[in-house]
Amino acid sequence: MTFHSSRRRRSRFSPSRWLLLAFIAIAALFLSGCVRYDVGINFASQHRGEIVQHIKLGEQLATFNRLEAQKWLDTFEDRAHKLQGRTKHLGDREIVVTLPFANGEELVEKFNEFFNGESEITTRPVKESDPSLLQVQSQIQLEQSNWLLFERDRLMLTVDLRGLGVVSEQGPLIVSPESLVNLEFALNTPWGARNVVPGVAGTPPAVAFEGTQLVWQLEPGEINSVEAVFWLPSYLAWGAIAIALFVSLGYFLKYKRIPLM
Repeated sequence: MTFHSSRRRRSRFSPSRWLLLAFIAIAALFLSGCVRYDVGINFASQHRGEIVQHIKLGEQLATFNRLEAQKWLDTFEDRAHKLQGRTKHLGDREIVVTLPFANGEELVEKFNEFFNGESEITTRPVKESDPSLLQVQSQIQLEQSNWLLFERDRLMLTVDLRGLGVVSEQGPLIVSPESLVNLEFALNTPWGARNVVPGVAGTPPAVAFEGTQLVWQLEPGEINSVEAVFWLPSYLAWGAIAIALFVSLGYFLKYKRIPLM
């Protein structure tokens, strides 16, 4: 009995354990700010817009685990293609993903499917020597009200970054979320948007105004709640009014009287 107990104690200091401890020390020292992730929603009009994501891996992460970093970028590319999006590589560790949408319903559908869809990188078992980025959970909602000539939109986004980090098979957090990711969310609309206090539980992140664009700096390790209200012109309604006025003007010039509607 004493012999077996001694073997169990020695097994705790096996070479694989020492490698794990060494990895933790190296990661804590060198994997600071290793992922830059910017997500933007651009509304060009009522029926045209795009979701743009700019992902850049830090040199330390790409060098430290090049294969895993490349797999992670490939995951974004695969998801984009499934949603009729496009990708542009700006280098070995930088990519831009663009997902077009034709209306608010399609925006919500594509956004939620892209960020909450399963991927090999986040669902497969994680080995001690093979760190992996945990999946970011997010949910977007869009309420739209038609005011004839304008459309009032209320966008609500919840991003759960509590599980973001690099973990081992046993579960302990190796690299903290604060040191791992720098994540921003931007909303760009023709007439600008107004930031409002979220009506759901969560941490309202810091927000900055840049022209017609709102930019939120999301907080790693927290549930981030973003809410904004903005207006979009209804070009179809404006076009119908312009045609009616043009026809009325032509009738008046021809018959010198206002047509009865």
